[in-house]
Amino acid sequence: MEYSFNLYNSMAAEGVFLSLLKSVPPSEFAPVVLCIGSDLSVGDSLGPVTGTKLKEKLKGLNCFIYGTLSKPITAHEVKYMNAFLSKTHPGCPVIAIDAAVGLAGDIGLIRIAKRAIKPGSGANKKLSKVGDVSIMGIVAEKSVFNYSLFSATRLNIVYKMSEIISDGVTDFILSRLAQTRNGAERAGEAP
Repeated sequence: MEYSFNLYNSMAAEGVFLSLLKSVPPSEFAPVVLCIGSDLSVGDSLGPVTGTKLKEKLKGLNCFIYGTLSKPITAHEVKYMNAFLSKTHPGCPVIAIDAAVGLAGDIGLIRIAKRAIKPGSGANKKLSKVGDVSIMGIVAEKSVFNYSLFSATRLNIVYKMSEIISDGVTDFILSRLAQTRNGAERAGEAP
């Protein structure tokens, strides 16, 4: 199932939160968030900007965010991240976040799907899939000139999308951490 929310929808962050509740299977472990992209291009910076916002909002909590403006995870590094995540976080659901291209009328949509993401596919790259759930922000129109479109993407769109996504993911992770904590407390009370 796929969910879509327009960045100008005032309920988009709640939609991201609810979509994640339906898409990420319950786990005893907190989900890992992998934010893919580069800080060298505005159109490809959705992942690192979102990762930076998530690090700030979830600071001090038991959760893992990979890919920030200071330490970006580019599409080329995904094959290494798959091996790293499976060894470091076995059994943890992975939420992958990346910028995407689409139809002109889809610019500004945030899409959440219960499937892996294939980074770089908008630029015709053949790279590994990653994640259990994908969050894609459509930032530019798909074209043979995607590189120039990515550099011509409005920072305002990327920033608003990252705020919506980071709010929804933060609420989701806080909800899952509270469920895990409550479950542990109940298990401790059992006779």
